[in-house]
Amino acid sequence: MSYFQSRRSAVLARRGAVATSQPLAAQAGLQMLMAGGNAVDAAVAAAATLAVVEPMSTGLGGDLFCLIWDAKTKQVYALNSSGRAPAHADPEAMRRKGYQKMPLSGADVACSVTVPGTVAGWEAALRRHGRMSFKEVLQPAIMYAETGFPVSELIATMWQEAESKLTASVSGQELLYNGRAPRYGDVVVLSTLAKSLRQLYEGGAAAFYEGELARQVADYVQKNGGWLTVDDLRQHQATWETPLNIDYRGTTVWQCPPNGQGLTVLSALNLLQQFDVKDFPAQTSARYHLLIEIMRLAFADGLHYITDPRTDPVPVAALLDKTYAKNRAALIHPDHALQNVSYGIIPPSSDTIYVSAVDSEGHACSLINSTFQSFGSGLVVPKTGISLQNRGAGFNLIEGHPRCLAPEKRPYHTIIPGMATKNGEFYLSFGVMGAFQQPQGQLQVLNHLLDEKMDIQAALDALRFGIDLETNVIRLEAGVPQEIVDGLQKRGHCVTILDGWQRMELGGGQAIIRDPETGVLFAGSEPRKDGAAVGF
Repeated sequence: MSYFQSRRSAVLARRGAVATSQPLAAQAGLQMLMAGGNAVDAAVAAAATLAVVEPMSTGLGGDLFCLIWDAKTKQVYALNSSGRAPAHADPEAMRRKGYQKMPLSGADVACSVTVPGTVAGWEAALRRHGRMSFKEVLQPAIMYAETGFPVSELIATMWQEAESKLTASVSGQELLYNGRAPRYGDVVVLSTLAKSLRQLYEGGAAAFYEGELARQVADYVQKNGGWLTVDDLRQHQATWETPLNIDYRGTTVWQCPPNGQGLTVLSALNLLQQFDVKDFPAQTSARYHLLIEIMRLAFADGLHYITDPRTDPVPVAALLDKTYAKNRAALIHPDHALQNVSYGIIPPSSDTIYVSAVDSEGHACSLINSTFQSFGSGLVVPKTGISLQNRGAGFNLIEGHPRCLAPEKRPYHTIIPGMATKNGEFYLSFGVMGAFQQPQGQLQVLNHLLDEKMDIQAALDALRFGIDLETNVIRLEAGVPQEIVDGLQKRGHCVTILDGWQRMELGGGQAIIRDPETGVLFAGSEPRKDGAAVGF
């Protein structure tokens, strides 16, 4: 059996653990735990620090989802702080310009800037489930932004890949190092971002949504042709929602509800339950083919039905129905790939960062912040260091489609924190980054962990696939045995191999397991990113 050779072991601790994609951020979260904070305080501190030390992936101009396990109430809570489209969003105007879907980049990318939800999400999580103040959890981020931090290896690579986005504008250079993307080991100071963090330190989330920062953000988006206004920012609210869950072979897996794509993970697990995995040995072409076809079917449903349920009902119960899963699973053929994968007909009646934190009392937080693409839209608000997301690209412009752009509507979101419980007790906090790779990574990690009974670090390390949804090409990780490549090609899959830093495209996951009897925490961080799992 082949695995990604990381030479890592899981990190074990009892008093608390944090796992995320950059070691300085993981340690920032750990500082909160050691100072008496809980898992939520740690997760927010780590996320804020990542906005500094991994700014292409997350930041004040992004969005947030999280799942929180409260050890006292023994319940999972879901927080959605993704932003809505501006009140003046105009799909017809985009159609007149020739667009069929919202742009990811280019001259009109400002129209894909929705309200940034990150800061409101941080504050909402802290107020309801944290112990520490906004000021306390922001201190590490401010310190690194003001005094500098050394850029880690893979983050330097991502920064260099996005250099042209930042050099395209004067304000974009606020996130560069001497006019260029920093190299591995360069010490970077982000002084304008530090000033913005200081404003949050003094005024909380209101400083972002109602103060001078709000005016600067709105003015810059409008200057570039977008619709965002100060009123849109002022009216933003993070929402507490009922999480979704299914039972997968005795483990309850939890996801945030739509507009996020966590429903896709649960749909995929329902499909996988229709098969005896022993008939498809791990790390064989048969297992890869099965999981690939499952993901293709789950994505077909998710990409059609997932949207903002406030504006367009999402048939969650029907999509998670066991009979529906059985009928969809029957479409999978063991010897050849499906030629045309479409969404099922539901009867009417029926770059991103991740933080996992668990504390000594058993509270847990699974949190995701993201600006979508690297540095999001590429628009950096002058004199703030804030790069704005382009999440509006999750909308299409097909009139009558569930995902069609509409004013004050939340777009389809790729960021999905995961959690799992067993017998009513917390078991696992996990996430795998990478836009549409996220459901695929989550399915594979859960398959390794729950079906193959792997150690958490091994489950993250195991070689992985990713389906390119634009081309349907199957991306495999270097090191996959030739038998798997040949077997997939024989079944009709088009295959390409990713090596080196390209492995980051297959996700960047972290996870923490808690043994309810001993309180021992098993924390892992995969080697495809610069991340670390730490504990005490």
